[in-house]
Amino acid sequence: MIKIYQKAPEFTTQGYYEGQISNFSLKDYSGKWVTLFFYPGDFTFVCPTELQQFSERVESFKRLNTQVLSCSVDSPYSHQAWSKADLREQRYPMLADLNHAISTAYGCYLEDKGVTLRATYILDPQGVLQWYEHNPLNVGRNADEILRILSALQTGELCQAGWKPGEETLSKKLGKK
Repeated sequence: MIKIYQKAPEFTTQGYYEGQISNFSLKDYSGKWVTLFFYPGDFTFVCPTELQQFSERVESFKRLNTQVLSCSVDSPYSHQAWSKADLREQRYPMLADLNHAISTAYGCYLEDKGVTLRATYILDPQGVLQWYEHNPLNVGRNADEILRILSALQTGELCQAGWKPGEETLSKKLGKK
């Protein structure tokens, strides 16, 4: 399982984005921050609420030089069908992890259930893991909180509990950098 401050496992896989099934690789986003989030599966109940929220916030992620990527154990064809049937088109790639290699490398695959946890990883522009969170299957995550964490990481400073973008960091309050 990947740990904070370690290089993120590379991957290349198929995914669905902007009406097309294409190949995607983590190295395609070198030099950018990446928010990679795993979800249990297409055509489920909690997952579409998360995917839609990330899609609605994609411009906020872009302003932070961050590429959003979602990933599940479903095929790119399932992502395409789900997007056309129930979801609006997502504003970021939906990656397929059919052989569970990506989710296993990131430590969020639940072998006994055949799905992933609701797991989120923030990688810096060098591909190093800076933050991650694993959530249970029944509780959705909050994209606004992930944006807050991403903003705090990008300051490079000490950020106190409850810090919000635009507020003075603890480093500045203490006169340290």
